[in-house]
Amino acid sequence: MNDADKERVAAALRDIESRYGCRVLFAVESGSRAWGFASPDSDYDVRGVFVKPLDWYLQLKSDVSDTIVEELPGDIDVSLWDMRKALLQMAKSNASFLEWLGSQIIYRDCGIIAALNELKADCVNPAHVAYHYASMFRKAMEAQNEDGTIRIKKLCYALRAALCLRYAMAVEKMPPTPFVDVLAETKLEPDELDAIREVLAQKEHALESDTVTPDARLADLLSDRYDSLAVHLWRKRGMTGDVYGKLEQCFRDTVKGVKQCE
Repeated sequence: MNDADKERVAAALRDIESRYGCRVLFAVESGSRAWGFASPDSDYDVRGVFVKPLDWYLQLKSDVSDTIVEELPGDIDVSLWDMRKALLQMAKSNASFLEWLGSQIIYRDCGIIAALNELKADCVNPAHVAYHYASMFRKAMEAQNEDGTIRIKKLCYALRAALCLRYAMAVEKMPPTPFVDVLAETKLEPDELDAIREVLAQKEHALESDTVTPDARLADLLSDRYDSLAVHLWRKRGMTGDVYGKLEQCFRDTVKGVKQCE
């Protein structure tokens, strides 16, 4: 991403803060750009967390929105969660949110990312994470055409989901967000690894709508393993220790303004 694109995102965040009366604690890139296989025409999927003034959390109304969603010029798609929602989802091992914390493309950070990453490992429920990636795999593969072709974007999504599923089942941890790190930490056959690298090289120059026929070397990786999760023996089952208390303290400190952006 060039400096002009970064400034467009930064300006968008400042505008959102002004219009919504909130403070953006962190904002990162998610999706294909964060995973490392963006196409030339990929949009920007900006995800993050905001906090409102203390009185906002003390109101009687229960229908207040805890999400800010905006489609902005320049293919910038913004979705921000309120701090309370974000931490509750983290406690539930929401894989999407945990992925945000592992993004290497950071637009804004008040120091909260490092603090939450220290708690992330203790929040992970590997079974929930595995089902997330198994569902993501199925959704991507549903885009396969009758002649066996599939959009290269969806093929990359399916491959990443398949490898993240393997990772979650093998080590019972949250997979890394960058796909290159998932590749480095997942055991693959040499021909599978070569085929994946060829797909990624092609994706770098392909448009989102371009289609390909999956290589035969990827057949095993592209087989559905959703049903196998029901009989898998999990060693870890969600939060450990006093992590929930630490999340609550993080919420209180943030809302009270202890953690301020530099």
